[in-house]
Amino acid sequence: MLSAAAQEKVTVGVLRFVSSGGLFLAVEKGYFKDEGLDVELKFFEAAQPIALAVVSGDTEFGVTAFTAGFYNLAGKGALKVIAAQAREKKGYEGNLVLASNAAYEKGLTSLDKLSGKSVGITQVGSSFHYQMGQIAAANGFALKSVELKPLQSLPNMVASIKSGQVDAIIIAPHLAKPLVASGEAKLIGRVSDVTEYQFGGLFTSTKMITEKRATVEKFVRAYQKGAADYAKAFLAKDASGNIAYAPDSDATAALVAKHVYPSEESVQAAAKVKGAAFFVDEKARLDVADILTQVQWLKDEGLVDASVDAKSILDLSFIDGHINAN
Repeated sequence: MLSAAAQEKVTVGVLRFVSSGGLFLAVEKGYFKDEGLDVELKFFEAAQPIALAVVSGDTEFGVTAFTAGFYNLAGKGALKVIAAQAREKKGYEGNLVLASNAAYEKGLTSLDKLSGKSVGITQVGSSFHYQMGQIAAANGFALKSVELKPLQSLPNMVASIKSGQVDAIIIAPHLAKPLVASGEAKLIGRVSDVTEYQFGGLFTSTKMITEKRATVEKFVRAYQKGAADYAKAFLAKDASGNIAYAPDSDATAALVAKHVYPSEESVQAAAKVKGAAFFVDEKARLDVADILTQVQWLKDEGLVDASVDAKSILDLSFIDGHINAN
């Protein structure tokens, strides 16, 4: 390990989400330091600003959900996706769909009843927007029959469902479950029961790859180790198909919780992390075909420019064996 003075400092834009647990573990377990990197985490309240931060050079890397805005920026050559974050996968926890108490009492008790309702999202073209489109298609109603309300941030989404300003939201489980437990909202469905898709990824600027490829390689190696630890701790299943947590899962969850729930007591926060663990590939490999599907859907909706070449925004050279890459 290099001395602190000799380490190269890099900054990563990220949300306080369990789905970024692999990144947090790589920080906490010293994997970045082992590669000679001093990693600073910069926390945001929505995904799109992270992409802008990487383009502007405010951060060298970003780990978050994909958005239409991200794909448009990447399509201009500014960004490259180099590894996976989380995926929606059947049989694992993922984003949850909540109804406000008032809407639930009026009959919004399942996903097929979302037509004609208002749904809070962060921004137009966000991952939540895409997920609502998949829910609409799966349940046989038009997305345009849903009133999507861009609320700009995750705290605003939480506030809106608690107050009944919107009928429903789609939100990460670590934010959704406390609302359900406290009686402030009702669970009506899981996105992973509707669709499987590559939710987010690790990305950097094209300039970073061109000018500091060795740094990117070091970052990815450390990031992969964190992803492997995350998968081992939270995602293994027994013969019956139930999650079989690793013996050290509580300790691992506590490390993730330091970043997701920084102001909460460790044991309780760790339990929340375990109960909200998205599926993460143990090698941080991307589901390439699904990203291409996402971009085409967003083009069809007029949210991504028709000129964007989805394959050109991916740099698959840092990790071997990406999924559905051919």
